[in-house]
Amino acid sequence: MMKGKRVLITGGAGFIGSNLAYRLLELGADVTIIDSMLPNTGANAHNIEAIKNKIKFVQADIRDNIINDLVKDKDYIFHLAALISHSGSMEDPISDMDINVKGTLNLLEACRKNSKAVLVYTGTRSQYGTPQYLPVDEKHPCNPKDINGINKLTAESYILLYYKLYGIKSVCLRLTNTYGPRHQMKHSRQGFLNWFIRLAMDNKKIQVFGNGENKRDFNYIDDVIDALILIADKKAYGEIFNLGGESASILDLAKAVSGIGGSYELVPYPDEVKRIEVGDFIASYDKLKNLGWKPKTSLKDGIQKTKEFYEKNKEYYW
Repeated sequence: MMKGKRVLITGGAGFIGSNLAYRLLELGADVTIIDSMLPNTGANAHNIEAIKNKIKFVQADIRDNIINDLVKDKDYIFHLAALISHSGSMEDPISDMDINVKGTLNLLEACRKNSKAVLVYTGTRSQYGTPQYLPVDEKHPCNPKDINGINKLTAESYILLYYKLYGIKSVCLRLTNTYGPRHQMKHSRQGFLNWFIRLAMDNKKIQVFGNGENKRDFNYIDDVIDALILIADKKAYGEIFNLGGESASILDLAKAVSGIGGSYELVPYPDEVKRIEVGDFIASYDKLKNLGWKPKTSLKDGIQKTKEFYEKNKEYYW
């Protein structure tokens, strides 16, 4: 379906965007990436080093006017550029809003004026807040507990509004905990499973907050890429889909990862984490399953693949 298609990836030098770029090239797409390469985000030049001569790379911000030209003549736009740190959004809410909301609105305006592309947006489980029931389906109320969740929900709302008002062909995918190769490994703010893996590889102690019994579900990056490409092609415009996968308690996860090296300990919740903690979160992905998607990679295999990638590429991520 992607052979010969012209594709734009915002945030394409980041974790999910770069993995998507590799897959799209394999499928024969013509790939353009825009990334501002902001420090302390997931952007990493090494993520696209092996494909830099096969793609068009534009170092720019989605809030810039250049986005008006980049959306022209595209068949698909995967909008992945975002700030995603829950705690970071609480410390710097203005930047989180500016990139996640203003950046998205700028992209939508560019599409309204200059493009007929299919737009695929990645939201987050944090849009739901504390679950009222499990598993959380797409009909569950959205009541975010952190600023990032509010801003991602606002961006998604703009996308759905522009579909209704202007016919921009959009579909939204709400992600849960994505992990795997090409994820940044310098801090824990963009995904704790990859951070656990780093600590274990460095033979350091993993800190688990509280009793560690809170459950999460996880998706290996390859399964997420499968879902993104699938929904881009299904003409499910104006629809929202949850991703979900294998679940585990954070304590069990720490035990499994510490088998790589190091150890773990239980510590009290820091106040800044406790106030935005949502408890157990398991997503229902039945709606996406009905389109033909299901996760293929087990947590055990995904953790092993992630470890093997960083053993070979540690110098670029540590």
